[in-house]
Amino acid sequence: MGRRGCLGVLLLCLAALWAGRLAAADEEGNQEESLESKTLSAEDQVKDHSAGTPVVAGQIFLESGKSDSESEDEENFQSQEEEKENSLEELNSLEMSNLLNKDLEEAEMQSPVLTAIGGTADGEPCHFPFLFMEKEYVECTADGREDGRLWCATTYDYKKDQKWGFCETEEQSNKRRQMQEAEDVYQTGMKILNGSSKKAQKKEAYQYLLKAADMNHTKAMEKVSYALLFGDYLKQNIQSSKELFEKLTEEGSPKGQMALGFLYASGLGVNSSQAKALVYYTFGALGGNLIAHMILGYRYWAGIGVLQSCESALTHYRLVANHVASDISLTGGTVVQRIRLADEVENPGMASGMLEEDLIQYYQFLAEKGDVQAQVGLGQLHLHGGRGVEQNHQRAFEYFNQAANAGNSHAMAFLGKMYSEGSDVVPQSNETALQYFKKAADMGNPVGQSGLGMAYLYGRGVPVNYELALKYFQKAAEQGWVDGQLQLGSMYYNGIGVKRDYKQALKYFNLASQGGHILAFYNLAQMHATGTGVMRSCHTAVELFKNVCERGRWSERLMTAYNSYKDGDSNSAVVQYLLLAEQGYEVAQSNAAFILDQKASIVGENETYPRALLHWNRAASQGYTVARIKLGDYHFYGFGTDVDYETAFIHYRLASEQQHSAQAMFNLGYMHEKGLGIKQDIHLAKRFYDMAAEASPDAQVPVFLALCKLGVIYSLQYVREINIREVFSHIDMDQLLGPEWDLYLMTIIALLLGTIIAYRQRQHQAIPRPAGLRPAVPQQEPPPEHQPPQ
Repeated sequence: MGRRGCLGVLLLCLAALWAGRLAAADEEGNQEESLESKTLSAEDQVKDHSAGTPVVAGQIFLESGKSDSESEDEENFQSQEEEKENSLEELNSLEMSNLLNKDLEEAEMQSPVLTAIGGTADGEPCHFPFLFMEKEYVECTADGREDGRLWCATTYDYKKDQKWGFCETEEQSNKRRQMQEAEDVYQTGMKILNGSSKKAQKKEAYQYLLKAADMNHTKAMEKVSYALLFGDYLKQNIQSSKELFEKLTEEGSPKGQMALGFLYASGLGVNSSQAKALVYYTFGALGGNLIAHMILGYRYWAGIGVLQSCESALTHYRLVANHVASDISLTGGTVVQRIRLADEVENPGMASGMLEEDLIQYYQFLAEKGDVQAQVGLGQLHLHGGRGVEQNHQRAFEYFNQAANAGNSHAMAFLGKMYSEGSDVVPQSNETALQYFKKAADMGNPVGQSGLGMAYLYGRGVPVNYELALKYFQKAAEQGWVDGQLQLGSMYYNGIGVKRDYKQALKYFNLASQGGHILAFYNLAQMHATGTGVMRSCHTAVELFKNVCERGRWSERLMTAYNSYKDGDSNSAVVQYLLLAEQGYEVAQSNAAFILDQKASIVGENETYPRALLHWNRAASQGYTVARIKLGDYHFYGFGTDVDYETAFIHYRLASEQQHSAQAMFNLGYMHEKGLGIKQDIHLAKRFYDMAAEASPDAQVPVFLALCKLGVIYSLQYVREINIREVFSHIDMDQLLGPEWDLYLMTIIALLLGTIIAYRQRQHQAIPRPAGLRPAVPQQEPPPEHQPPQ
């Protein structure tokens, strides 16, 4: 038993070392991934937790939170370990050394042996370590050779024995050197790409990446293929990108598999096939591609190409949400801009929330003049990015520093957050952060109070003190600061510093979610997914996880697509929106449909309306009113489908009942008026017209015109329906006006005729005036003959 135990311990150590190297390699690969498809290694994926374990994001883990069964398991495990140690101590040192030596020999026999090729010891096993130039080598080396070919010694002392051989064939050596050259070119391109924001330099960087891709460098091929697909710094070429994606897929690249699935799903460069798309998405997800997981989550949630399954959607969305939540920093990350192109066209600049360049310059002018509020506002804009301002920590730090020097507590608190988080511009310093947090908290600032609570909670610059942490979080939460509400909820959830209370945790998570905090959505999703403190609801959990997933870094593609559209590159914009639409972004679905509605050239002319109809339908299913009305319009006019008034009526009615759309009500009134898809009913038509006028002031003018038209139509219809002769035949004039009614009528007519004749005669009668007494007539008045007689 002792011998097997030692061997088991040794093998476990070797396995742990090997797993560590794999994890490090995965971590390096993930750092270099693009925003289009960031993958997650198996070690990074957050596992599911039970309801009793502290799984809430942004919180520490305490042993006090463990269940009784977990404590018993740990005690049993420790007792077993103690028994093993006692049994091992009974063995004498000589027996232990012999056992270990034999175990090492067996392990070496099981490991692959590297054999020398050529040289002076062809076919002999390499000896590691070996001594060369007074230096020990534990692996093959190229030192001492000009051609860079790897070699090894077959004895320990190379200088003494001169026994050596190559570790690789000449073909393998050439391939390795080629890949090393490609890696160097790739790293040069990435250094330029990440080190500059200028468009010219980014184009230069992609030239290096193109060269590396031609040398079959996998990561370079991934970057280039996406650039060709979206038209990022390279001319858009769907066919070339498809070829690269197919090549990457053959090599097993999850990014390539996901992208090829997207091409088949959207029908770009290939014939559309939802079955093939599902296969490639599945392989991409199995390879760890997060965007593939997100797409599958949406497809299972909406039932697109698969049977609708809430639990399957929950599995995929939760995995992606775990990664997004772990990536959220103290500063909250970048702001996601959701701009609807339809609203932007109707009200340019109003719906987007973007700041005009002139307005930004005006705020900069105020900040330079010492306006503290302008300094704080610009600091926040540059810290988070968004609204037309790029993220820039250097400028944010400068603005906050100016405002803090002027005594602004908000600026002090944000400086504390920047020092607490650390960046390339601001070095991480708990002591400096604590000083700023204390100054801001003493002035009653909720951001500073929350930051001070975090310091006491995690022991950053101060000893851990849960009571003080709870106190400061409560102060911040009372002032409505979302970070304070989130952390207070986390403390109640995990029972840190307070008695565990899921109802209080739920309360504060809900408050934080109303302020838009991503981690609050994530924590609520976890509670609904596991039924912790609430009734388990898969549907609610999926919607919350979906919200979290859509805040990931890939959401930056929304602004890239919008900028492409504003620059006049509709083809690039529509492809980017189509990929985001596959991920379930409702705003991307409506924007893609909007561009396709305008006849995008990247899609065949006969395919634009059917594809637009598809994405309007997906956007409408997520509650977008305009999309629902568009579906009615498409069926009403026969765009991309057959004319179907009944289906159009259904969509208009849904938009009217669910979203109270004035446009939908007006359309329903028109269809009732004309009898299209429904029985003609002028009374119901008037009712819907009136409802439209009440729902929106903008509808009052068209409703007034429609009602006028409806009144005329109603009058004509009434006249047509009655028989005038029949009406007069039923009228008894003798009974109505008396037996002499005809004499009365003739007398009235004669009097009217005489009055008219007398009036006309007096109008033409000329009145003579003395010449000297004729009054002067002003030029602007009419001539005397047209004036009435005096």
